[in-house]
Amino acid sequence: MQYPEMKNIRTFLLLALLLLAIEIVFWGNWAGVFFSAIILLLIGAFIMLNIVRVADASLAMKMERSRLNSIVSNISDALVVYDTNFKIMIFNETAEKIFNLPASSIVGRTIAPTDIKFPELKILAQTVFSTLAPTVLRITETDSYPQIIDVTFEDPTLELRVNTSQLVDDQGRVFGFLKIIKDKTRETELLKSKNDFIAIAAHQLRTPLSAIIWALESLKKEKMSAEQNELAETALGASNNLLKTVEDLLNAAKIEEGKTGFDFQKVDLVKFLQELLTEAQIIARKYKVNLFFEPPTEPIEVFVDREKLLMAVSNLLDNSIKYNVSNGQVTVNIQKLSDKPFAQVSIADTGIGMSQEDINKLFTKFFRASDVIKKETSGSGLGLYIVKNIIQKHGGEIWADSEKGRGTTFYFTLPMERRAEVSAPGPFGS
Repeated sequence: MQYPEMKNIRTFLLLALLLLAIEIVFWGNWAGVFFSAIILLLIGAFIMLNIVRVADASLAMKMERSRLNSIVSNISDALVVYDTNFKIMIFNETAEKIFNLPASSIVGRTIAPTDIKFPELKILAQTVFSTLAPTVLRITETDSYPQIIDVTFEDPTLELRVNTSQLVDDQGRVFGFLKIIKDKTRETELLKSKNDFIAIAAHQLRTPLSAIIWALESLKKEKMSAEQNELAETALGASNNLLKTVEDLLNAAKIEEGKTGFDFQKVDLVKFLQELLTEAQIIARKYKVNLFFEPPTEPIEVFVDREKLLMAVSNLLDNSIKYNVSNGQVTVNIQKLSDKPFAQVSIADTGIGMSQEDINKLFTKFFRASDVIKKETSGSGLGLYIVKNIIQKHGGEIWADSEKGRGTTFYFTLPMERRAEVSAPGPFGS
């Protein structure tokens, strides 16, 4: 391999030979010339070795830079990298398209909050300094990395998912930040169109269904034969199930689109669950299931939307009762978490249980486990999906453990401190 640096070593050797020739001609000191030649050759060899090493390192660096540039250019999401002084170091092609800015005018430029006064830099500045953005929904906590937020702009219409990570050196010192930005505008528009269709269809179905249920309830009050009464009872049950499915569709559409407002207030969680379990005794007796509550010795207060939490916990209790075994039991437990200001609730049953594969899909929309369908054929598969969204909107988490034939335990957490409504990862693009 030929290195441009080899010209330097050749020049050095020619000069060394010239000096040796001068020494022989003028002083005739052959011994001195011999030792000088050896020293010069060693110095030349050392210099040549270092030149080769530097050239190899330079070539490797160029190849690595070329590979990095290729990767950065081919990333489908926008990539923006800046140092601790907010000087832009990387701005890829996707970033150019999203922010409508050429990389040549941005790379090397320092972004400041005052840049929002410049129309061409406004969206970029609001993305870098998210507190200046018009609408921000935080997905992760503010004191940890990576930080994930959704940023919404109205003019132009833009929906961005921004994932920010720190760049750290070998000593653990932060020297910059990396933002991976996904343009969710088209995805959000499609979701809104779908939700609008579901909402309109569900509203159109709810009115005639309510009329059918009213007619069937009126019909049951009339004198009828046993066969006619059974038919009316079956039709009424089917209509009520269908109406519940319609209500679930409406609730799911509202939650996905963020139209369901939350009114957070302080609630005594122990008292709340005691009242709910008292009401659940009616359906528990129907399915021959025993309810047990293990309240803590001290009161536990949480900040929740009482109506939404009632919907979520009622759904979990209904599932634990309906998919239980005869003479089975459901046990509800509450405890405070030691590492953060949250209360944890568990609802354990002795029911049919589920496989790990089903557990992984449990909170997705329209999913119903195969064993569940065998035991209870009716159901929309939206209940647990809605429950998950309600708990996440409170800033909590929900998960489940299960073993086939041994039962299932649902766990969820609720905040004990006042919080604003939290935007949790939704089912689309999260």
